[in-house]
Amino acid sequence: MTTTATLTERYIAATVKGLRPETQDDVRAELEASIADAIEARLEQGEAPDDAERAVLTELGDPGILAAGYADRPLHLIGPRFYLTWWRLLKLLLAIVPVCVLGAVALGQTISGAAVGEVISTSLVAAGGAIMHICFWTTLVFVILERTGSTTTIDEWDLDKLPEITDDGVGRSELIASLVFLGIAAGALLWDRFRGFVPGEALPILDPALWPWGISVLFALIVAEAVFAVVVFRRGWSTGLAVVNTVLALAFLAWTLVLLLGGQLVNPDFLSYIVAAGGEGFAAGDAGAAGEGGVFRILAVLVGFGVAIGVGWDIVDGWLKTVRRSRR
Repeated sequence: MTTTATLTERYIAATVKGLRPETQDDVRAELEASIADAIEARLEQGEAPDDAERAVLTELGDPGILAAGYADRPLHLIGPRFYLTWWRLLKLLLAIVPVCVLGAVALGQTISGAAVGEVISTSLVAAGGAIMHICFWTTLVFVILERTGSTTTIDEWDLDKLPEITDDGVGRSELIASLVFLGIAAGALLWDRFRGFVPGEALPILDPALWPWGISVLFALIVAEAVFAVVVFRRGWSTGLAVVNTVLALAFLAWTLVLLLGGQLVNPDFLSYIVAAGGEGFAAGDAGAAGEGGVFRILAVLVGFGVAIGVGWDIVDGWLKTVRRSRR
């Protein structure tokens, strides 16, 4: 013969089943007494027995949560003591590692002569894997710290860590630095054309065939960058100026990559001079690996990636300054 358990008995059983055996009897006795007192108080106010029992048990809430309170067991992966440290570290790693992995894999694939589709797919898969590993292992470390009750103090806050208030516009010193850099770039182009950077040789590095029309595009971009720097200094960053900055950066990247990939950027005589200066071993190494990339092709890939990284950072920096300014 079986008996039907009451709601109270079922509730207490669900609460104590996850507790350590040595504590179950004490918790059971405590719950029975407290529930009985609460039901008795409602009965004195005129409630029906069934309604009073349901109301009391509903107020106690989920028995799993109640049991966690008795067992002093957290019901979260990462608590407030470690949460901010976990979140800051995770954001920092996600901002750096996947980008480095993507760039490194793409660079290696490009140097090895892989097809464009393979370069893109392999790089994205590697970056995605890096993201998953970062999220999993970083979270796992902090979950272990939380569950083991670690007393380790990580990234303890103090007043010295308050960030400085920064102006997201362009200061006078930044404007001067930008104009000086652009002036040096223009001067270097003229020096390369008429004097050359090879000691004792009037040998330009850039292909002389770029003059005057091809190089005029670069000079136009330099002038546009100078005007842009002045405008940003006077008005501060905005969405429109961030778009202009993006367009200018991409225009410079396109100019460089089109000429670099077409073999029209570097002076052929300069390459011949480098091969001769490097000796037979250098020349043989370049010629023997011509189909697989060769010395010059590897250098071209490195230059292209370097320019792309610089352009990418310039674009991201402009948009970050715009977003920060819009929030203030």
